[in-house]
Amino acid sequence: PTGVSGGAWAKWSRGWTSEENRHGDLLNKYLYLGGRCDMRSIEVTIQHLITNGFNPDARKDPYRGFVYTSFQERATKVSHGNVGKLAKKYGDTRLSRICAQIAGDEARHEKAYQIFAQEILDRDPDGLLAVFADMMRGQIAMPAEEMTDGVDPNLYESFSGVAQRLGVYTALDYADIIAHLVSVWDLEKLEGLSSQAEKDRNYLCNLPRRYRKLAERSMNKKKQDGEDNVLKSFSWIHGRQA
Repeated sequence: PTGVSGGAWAKWSRGWTSEENRHGDLLNKYLYLGGRCDMRSIEVTIQHLITNGFNPDARKDPYRGFVYTSFQERATKVSHGNVGKLAKKYGDTRLSRICAQIAGDEARHEKAYQIFAQEILDRDPDGLLAVFADMMRGQIAMPAEEMTDGVDPNLYESFSGVAQRLGVYTALDYADIIAHLVSVWDLEKLEGLSSQAEKDRNYLCNLPRRYRKLAERSMNKKKQDGEDNVLKSFSWIHGRQA
């Protein structure tokens, strides 16, 4: 909670939150005015999403919080950008512009959090590397993981499966984001580390390549098993399949 504090972090946090809220409002109004979606189902999903919350595994640790947001803001930039490209491909120029604007905001947010993390890295490289490596050994939680519409008990899995198939957000994007953070924080050239921090650095620098191989193997297996052709029904679009 930042209240009405005039401190730099409080002002940034409130500004960031207000921009994120506008993204949701804009997309909600677009869907409502389009008239093609079941808005009651969408509102039920939003209600449950906020009520259920999610665990970013920050543990009240600012290091973990900045690594998480550095990753997640880039993920939302990528996914909104890809939705915009699909919208343009199928002739929806309005949605394309909306998504491009949102992706632009997310790019600014991403940049800010990566600068915050860079400052920590400059002051305490061992500490940030330990946190970054630990979080990558787990997995970055997506904010929508606990969403439900009261119909599909596996709604997030259904949703993320369609996103993967359409190229909105894929396992390869996840690997690319890790590679981007390794690059933007220049981990390859980091020196003067403790022995454990050096191990963490090596792990992180090699992780994108390893993750890409795993992602490609998983995606190829799904194609071979026909999982990419399995359609899912969504209450948001009146039970139609996608």
